[in-house]
Amino acid sequence: MAFVIFLIPCFVVGTDVAFSCQNADDFVGASSPGDIIIGGLFAVHSEMLHPEEDPIKPVIQKCAGFEIQVFLQTLAMIHAIETINNSTLLSGVTLGYEIYDTCAEVTKAMASALRFLSKFNSSEDAVEFKCNYSDYIPRVKAVTGASYSEVSMAVSRLLALQLIPQVSPASSAEILSDKIRFPSFFRTIPSDFHQTRAMTHLICESGWNWIGVIATDDDNGRFALESFGVQAMANNVCIAFKEMLPAYLSDSTFHSKVDQAIEKIVKEKRVNVIVVFMRQFHVLKLFEKAIERNVNKIWIASDNWSAAVKISTIPNIRQLGTVVGFGFKNGNISSFQEFLRNLHKKPTENNKFLREYIMLLSVCAHLEYHDFQTCIANQSQDNLLENNGSKPQIWRDDFLNANVEPGFIRSTMLAVHAIAHAIKGQCKDRDCKDPSAFTPWELLEELKRVVIIDGDKKVKFDSNGDMSTSYDVLLWKEIDGHMEITIMAEYDAEKGGFIFEDEEKKKDFLALKKVQSTCSQPCSPGQVKKVTESPHTCCYECIYCPENHYSNQTDMDYCYRCNNKTYWAPTNSSTCYRKTIYFLAWTDWFAIFLLLLSAFGVVLVLSICVIFTKNLDTPVVKASGGLTVCYIILFSHFLIFLSTVFFIDIPTEFKCKTRQALFGISFTLCISCILIKSLKILLAFSFDPKLQNFLKCMYKPIPTVVTCTGIQVIICTFWLIFRTPFVNQNFSIPRAIILECNEGSIVAFGIMLGYIAALAFICFIFAFKGRKLPENYNEAKFITFGMLIYFIAWIVFIPVYATTFGKYLPAVEIIVVLISNYGILCCTFLPKCYIIIYKQETNTKSAFLKMVYTYSSKSAGSVAVSQVSLDSKSSSLRATITDSGKTEDDSVNGNCHFQVPGQSLIKGKVLPKNAARTMVRKRVSSI
Repeated sequence: MAFVIFLIPCFVVGTDVAFSCQNADDFVGASSPGDIIIGGLFAVHSEMLHPEEDPIKPVIQKCAGFEIQVFLQTLAMIHAIETINNSTLLSGVTLGYEIYDTCAEVTKAMASALRFLSKFNSSEDAVEFKCNYSDYIPRVKAVTGASYSEVSMAVSRLLALQLIPQVSPASSAEILSDKIRFPSFFRTIPSDFHQTRAMTHLICESGWNWIGVIATDDDNGRFALESFGVQAMANNVCIAFKEMLPAYLSDSTFHSKVDQAIEKIVKEKRVNVIVVFMRQFHVLKLFEKAIERNVNKIWIASDNWSAAVKISTIPNIRQLGTVVGFGFKNGNISSFQEFLRNLHKKPTENNKFLREYIMLLSVCAHLEYHDFQTCIANQSQDNLLENNGSKPQIWRDDFLNANVEPGFIRSTMLAVHAIAHAIKGQCKDRDCKDPSAFTPWELLEELKRVVIIDGDKKVKFDSNGDMSTSYDVLLWKEIDGHMEITIMAEYDAEKGGFIFEDEEKKKDFLALKKVQSTCSQPCSPGQVKKVTESPHTCCYECIYCPENHYSNQTDMDYCYRCNNKTYWAPTNSSTCYRKTIYFLAWTDWFAIFLLLLSAFGVVLVLSICVIFTKNLDTPVVKASGGLTVCYIILFSHFLIFLSTVFFIDIPTEFKCKTRQALFGISFTLCISCILIKSLKILLAFSFDPKLQNFLKCMYKPIPTVVTCTGIQVIICTFWLIFRTPFVNQNFSIPRAIILECNEGSIVAFGIMLGYIAALAFICFIFAFKGRKLPENYNEAKFITFGMLIYFIAWIVFIPVYATTFGKYLPAVEIIVVLISNYGILCCTFLPKCYIIIYKQETNTKSAFLKMVYTYSSKSAGSVAVSQVSLDSKSSSLRATITDSGKTEDDSVNGNCHFQVPGQSLIKGKVLPKNAARTMVRKRVSSI
């Protein structure tokens, strides 16, 4: 009853002056005297009514749409000032306030700002024009507000004329950080730059890249949209559509624009995430329409409405889907909640907002919660005067507490405390009960340095005038049938990351990923995005990475290239694979086969050595040049077989240098020895005196072998010094690395082989000359066959070697080496071994002499003799034959001054038997 009696005079006052502006004092919404006055600008009403008369007159109009949340912010400012006045912070200096309603309208806010600029204690509230306002004392020392960035931009430009500090608890437009255009503007919240970056991080973390944006067509909405667009582009997030709604509900196109936005949302079926930068009353209208159309999306809320209880309590709000928002950091507001519980005890004569709220309680008291809230928001000031009457007055303090948005309340109280701490700094050495003790611009400088204790943290303004606090990530969850606004995480604006209190909240965050909002299906690892004809980079096709390229993440813009030298990748690969290293390994079946052939060759060489050693005194062994020559030839064959080992297994620098030099020198030694044998055989069985003379001069066994082999040693030495072979990695096979020996110089390699070929050719010519030796001892013929095998093998080798690549390239050379080595070895020694083992009857001195005698008799019988007298005595013929035998014997013994017989033998005559026997002995001794 006492409270009702208390309210009666309030309504009387309200009926007379509360809702009309007869003078400047009527313009004030709430005020309290003090030594230092702080101004306040809040959009307690959502719109200013437009005049219906014509012509329009410059009259400040009435407002409609009472905003409970903003009304609570005015109460938070009042509570903060009263708390400071009741503390020892300012040491007896009292803070007063003047709070004005901007009605979310720049024009009305400018009118309030003009009054702030008026001179202190001026009876006419006049604003003096001056070139220098350094000593000017305005009506207020600082201003808290405004609620919207668009209003703050206009007001700040006016206040900057006298550098009156303006601290906003809600204006977040990024442009307000510009200290050149807004030098006196501060705020106790982060700028939209951090908010849009936080939204983009949330979108990226959830795997979304195809979203829609709806914003209010005012400065705040446009700047927020621009900032978000930049952040989205930097993080590969595409905006499918942008819809702008008129800034004022009274706009005739507002409802059609809302319908257009809803149609766009319904049409874009792939867009399941909508970012909304709008004022609360705009969001209400949008959601009401969305519920009618059964729209179910994820809505990302800006700080303007993320904690709006009046929106979260809309009937069937759960049908809209999930709402995730970013709100200003929560704080301890228990003292303010206590203030609200005792609000009915506060006087109302200087607070028109409180009086209006009490009237609204009486008009809407019969309604349930949401309808009650809607009723409050829809009442105009004229309707309140008409419906006031004598309805019962019911105080609903629970309603105010239920509509508190902690982030805004905290930032409002923080703004007042920041101003108070700055005033304290100015009042250290001054009497601040005197309004002229300091000027606003001095307070501005103090405000830049102020540090406030907020809970357990120290906060201050940065160089842009922003207070870099973190955000609360809010999630609207249905609990017990009611939509509750819960804190899901904290977003650290400085570090740019999300912080979760527990695993349950992290699960809620991760559950957002279940919703897909992409223009195209994500490209899996191994695929890459290919942009389609769409102007958006988020709309693409997925194509496979080509060979030797890979992608190891989803939605990659390009494929990485493998290091082609050591790695490869198939088509559609998510990683690179190390290339297989190939070489002719010991375990390779073909290498084993070649090694067995080489081993068999070594065994064959050793067997021949044993056979020849055991039959050292036989004519066959002696006729082969003796054991020393045979050992040298067999040793060279052994080294050639041994050189094949260096062609197998992992190539090393030592192997590459050794294998060709060992083969080349060994083969040259072998051919040199065979060349000497060919010369000796030709010399022994040649009946041409001129040829014998030449052969006697050429036949120098040791110097010839040393010289021929030494030349090859010099060739190999120069090769190893100047263009030495080295280990090479062959990358010609896509998925393999062939380890091989690079010969260093193909020219040097060719010279080495060419030199061997030249010796072999000379040997072939000499052996070919002696191919008609006795059948049982036809070594020259077999040497000829051996050289032919060598030539055929190496002639075939050249094109095969030039066109072959891969790990079996060394095997080609091994095969050629084995063929040529086996050919020469077998042709040189196997016939002798056959005679030694299987034809022992022909391996005797008598048999050998008989064979040579028969051959010599045939050869001597075909020798042409000079024409002589038929009646010459036989003694003359014997003398001639004896002289001839003597001369030949001298020739065999190395005498190069051989005199050709002056007499020609009688054509067709046969030498006597004793002469033939003499020649046989000489041939045998020469062999």
